[in-house]
Amino acid sequence: MRRTVIAATAAFFLGGIANHAYAERQPKMRDALAHLERALTSLKNASEDKGGHRVKAIGLTEQAISEVREGIKFDNRH
Repeated sequence: MRRTVIAATAAFFLGGIANHAYAERQPKMRDALAHLERALTSLKNASEDKGGHRVKAIGLTEQAISEVREGIKFDNRH
């Protein structure tokens, strides 16, 4: 009985630590992703007459979003 209580207590604390660590994984990368997604929305909603620079910025922002997502995936696996 005592072993069961000790095992359950250990599992509870280890689970809490693991959950806490997972909940805070890469907060800066996730913040950056959210900012990039908002920037992309703003760029898409901007007027079109920008000499091609708006369109290029949209493409580069989409590329940046993809890279941030890949970076998050990579870090989650390693």
